[in-house]
Amino acid sequence: MKKHDVQTIITALGGRAQLQALLSVGASAVSNYLARDELPQRAVGPVCAALRARGFTVDPTCLEIIGQRVPAAASVPLDNPHMAGNRQIANGATGSALLDTHRSSGTGQARVLLIVGGGIAAYKALGVARRLQDHDIAVTGVMTRSASEFVTPLSLAALTGQKAYTDLFSLTDEAEMGHIQLARQTDLVLVVPATANLMARTANGLADDLATTILLATTAPVMMAPAMNQAMWGHPATQENHAVLVARGIDMIGPDDGGMACGEEGTGRLSPTDGIVDAVVAKLAGRHKALAGHHAIVTSGPTIEPIDSVRFIANRSSGKQGHAIAAALAARGAKVTLVSGPVSLPHPPHVTHVAVESAREMMDACMAALPADIAICAAAVADWHVAGDTSGKLKKDHAGPPRIELVENPDILASLSAHKKRPQLVIGFAAESENLQANAAAKRARKGCDWILANAVTRADGSSVFDSDSNGALLLAGNSCEDWPQMPKIALAERLADRIEAHFG
Repeated sequence: MKKHDVQTIITALGGRAQLQALLSVGASAVSNYLARDELPQRAVGPVCAALRARGFTVDPTCLEIIGQRVPAAASVPLDNPHMAGNRQIANGATGSALLDTHRSSGTGQARVLLIVGGGIAAYKALGVARRLQDHDIAVTGVMTRSASEFVTPLSLAALTGQKAYTDLFSLTDEAEMGHIQLARQTDLVLVVPATANLMARTANGLADDLATTILLATTAPVMMAPAMNQAMWGHPATQENHAVLVARGIDMIGPDDGGMACGEEGTGRLSPTDGIVDAVVAKLAGRHKALAGHHAIVTSGPTIEPIDSVRFIANRSSGKQGHAIAAALAARGAKVTLVSGPVSLPHPPHVTHVAVESAREMMDACMAALPADIAICAAAVADWHVAGDTSGKLKKDHAGPPRIELVENPDILASLSAHKKRPQLVIGFAAESENLQANAAAKRARKGCDWILANAVTRADGSSVFDSDSNGALLLAGNSCEDWPQMPKIALAERLADRIEAHFG
């Protein structure tokens, strides 16, 4: 293959972030492409289509842009998607075209990650892959080692038009598409067939191959189509694993009754291909449209209040919970305005991100975002700011510590709850060190919000919830109090999104 001018391609697409989104790869993969000055063969079609969609004439044999000048890469910082999204390319097309989609094909398709388990029914996964594509759903295949004994990765790749992944420890695969990227950059994970072994490993949280690692790492909904011998299906261990998976929110498709490859009759037969496909299509339609037409304001992260030009008052909030909530709502079709204090996290795709620093700036941004249907105040807002002029730098001298006067900050949650354009559903957070339920109930009454999520700032083992990846909470809504156990913050965000979806449904 002829070498590609990767830097020019990146510039024409609008930046590295756009190439990553188009190919569903990580930053390290793009760095490898630049070092080799060559894209993988699978990238040629999507990149060529994307460049042509932006008005460029492209030679598909080498992805050379013909007869048009592309601005020098140095003219705009390519790693900044905000700049790339507004930049004008030479032919006048704006860089926003690719920012509005996170689909692997660059066409706005829904994406399914198809995990093929190692059972005699594995060959039927090929038919599922083909039928999903008939519904304009992009399919990427992942196969367990035993699945490869029944069907070849090449067969699955040929049907999907995408590389079929098999190995957790492949350096090539990790460079082009890491297992975390596979787990995250999909709209739904589908397991066909879900064998007794694969269900057991998933139920027990094992991550000993690529398939189970993805199932543990994904934030997308998971559907399984079980298939196994009728005695295996009826075994108490399998039934217990099935119940665990269902309780965790995994949707099961089947199994059906009927004859089996082993000659026995009973329950355990893989559901028909059309039934599996119809269930996936319905799930995707519901997930993407459930909150469509609703506007949500989500606050996230800390606020910082300057003491002088160098020093400030802040807190330990990482923004992980608020950002996860914003992502969960956006994934369900909501229009999301994410008002965030200073965090190190990238803002989620498909949200309007408003960066602020102080509580007063966050208050102004929230008021400007109204009207909204939902407001979720997950940010850790400073209670006070320093009075007077904070410019310059306070000097240390022999007079001792300077006198700092604090003034109360505006109450964002209470203000939204009492606003004349009050959202229909206002949700607050309460980080407490003691008397969790009583303090949260008092805060909810004081602020006037509808629901409140209360979490302990310190866990039972003494570790802090701040900057961690997990959280547990009490949800106070109406006269009820639900105890949500420790779980990944992403899972807690999905659970809250489920409740919000049910509220508006």
